[in-house]
Amino acid sequence: MKPLGVGIVGCGVISDIYLANAALFPQIALRAVADLRPEAAAEKAAAHGVDAVSVAQLMARDDIDIVLNLTIPAAHVEIGLAALEAGKHVYSEKPLAGSVSEARRLLDAAEARGLRVGCAPDTFLGGGHQTARALLDGGLIGAPTAGTATLMLPGHERWHPNPDFYYAGPGAGPLFDMGPYYITGMVNLLGPARRVAAFGVRARDRRTIATGPRAGATVPVDVATHVAGVMEFASGAVVQIATSFDVPAHQHKPLELYGTEGSLLIPDPNRFDGDVEMFDGAWAVQPMTHGHGDGNYRGLGLADMAAAIAENRPHAASGALALHVLEAMEALLASSDSGRAIELSTTCDRPAALAPGAAVGVIRTVETI
Repeated sequence: MKPLGVGIVGCGVISDIYLANAALFPQIALRAVADLRPEAAAEKAAAHGVDAVSVAQLMARDDIDIVLNLTIPAAHVEIGLAALEAGKHVYSEKPLAGSVSEARRLLDAAEARGLRVGCAPDTFLGGGHQTARALLDGGLIGAPTAGTATLMLPGHERWHPNPDFYYAGPGAGPLFDMGPYYITGMVNLLGPARRVAAFGVRARDRRTIATGPRAGATVPVDVATHVAGVMEFASGAVVQIATSFDVPAHQHKPLELYGTEGSLLIPDPNRFDGDVEMFDGAWAVQPMTHGHGDGNYRGLGLADMAAAIAENRPHAASGALALHVLEAMEALLASSDSGRAIELSTTCDRPAALAPGAAVGVIRTVETI
């Protein structure tokens, strides 16, 4: 296929891995970068041999088919709508939006224009997670009945020089920041969720920055920094989820899945690699059966979307999947506020599994079992 042109809006920390990985995928060709800080765009452009332009100039370019939206969560919808208005497909970093209502605006605008919306995370396409998916789909742990999803750490102010947006505004807090990885990982395994319930707390009103030029300064905390909940999936499985910026250390695995005949330990959903362990009388590391399991392949979902556009098929890291995950997170917080379980109004297709052994740049799918 002829590669689709990609322009990046947002040249912060996360842009580095997308810029480095763009050359891995023949489905896309990086054309230009833009940022509200021209110096940031110029730095990334010089390092990667592309054009540095304004946001308006990027939207107007005829050689850009997809806008890769790497702005802060509060700007995801604004930039996404501008890209759609310019006739571009959109692939966004997570979360899709700060609220379900804003996300629906984005998806409705895309549908009206016949354009695609994709959204990170795409880590569920990695070798570790696709290996776990194949074991589950092959019936090796029987029918899945329960699981756990655990992300607990001390807080991003320990390493991020400007952690303000993790603690205030749309998309803030551990659930919105890291929940997309964990919930998307479970939707990949179990399909859509049906109902959720949760409790949330805020341990501190301010956080102290530990690194960079602002070290020692404090930032306000306006969101729950520890959220513990339960998700009931349409398949009948029940998953406990905990996301926290308040935990110094713990020994829980990121994802665990329990079936009628065995159990799975599934690697960090913020990564593409990692060992899958299965219990069938004893714990054993399972052979990696799928590609994209030997490194950080961020951009895989973007490449799959580009291929899907050319092949006129659904893409895996879809707007519908991201909307469903966003509603699950919003509902978990609403449950914490209201003290009651929340029924979800959205659903999505379980993403199609990748074929075993798929290599970088060869994004193949098989029918879901």
